[in-house]
Amino acid sequence: MQIYLATKNPGKLAAANSVFSEYGITLNLVETDYPEIQAETSQEIAKFTALEVAKSLNAPAIREDHSLYINALKFPGPYTNYFEKKIPASMLLEWLKNSNDRSGYFEIAAVYANPDGFFKEFVYQVPITIALEEKGDLQKGWARVLMLKDDTRTFAEYPEQERVHVWNKNYQAIVNYLKENL
Repeated sequence: MQIYLATKNPGKLAAANSVFSEYGITLNLVETDYPEIQAETSQEIAKFTALEVAKSLNAPAIREDHSLYINALKFPGPYTNYFEKKIPASMLLEWLKNSNDRSGYFEIAAVYANPDGFFKEFVYQVPITIALEEKGDLQKGWARVLMLKDDTRTFAEYPEQERVHVWNKNYQAIVNYLKENL
């Protein structure tokens, strides 16, 4: 079976390949750029693109979208990418300096879609903590302050490959769904 994966993010590709390759499912990266809509949830964003890709390529497609929710700030949600480009990690820490709540979570939404318009949504949350100071690779933006809950390292302090097991749960759920329903 072949499925198109709509991403240019190497981490998402690694997470997907860590699951699909075990089941003999070939992932084809989507070469064409598709518009990423602004929506209130990651599920809406993933659904729109997965359906567009599946219809235009006449083949099954998957799109995953991540949203970060910082509990004390009640944002940025599905606007994470925009805010991360505009607000440096140092400013994020400044906003949180008087807060006792440094918790948050990633909402990870994925949608599997067929060309006929059928789709199946998958979503889960990954609890995170905001560090007290920036640590790790200077080029990594907010990854310098984001940590998995119960970890002491920021994402920028260790290779993304070490976190694949955290990010691949939707892909495993998609494989399980396909095994049961195809």
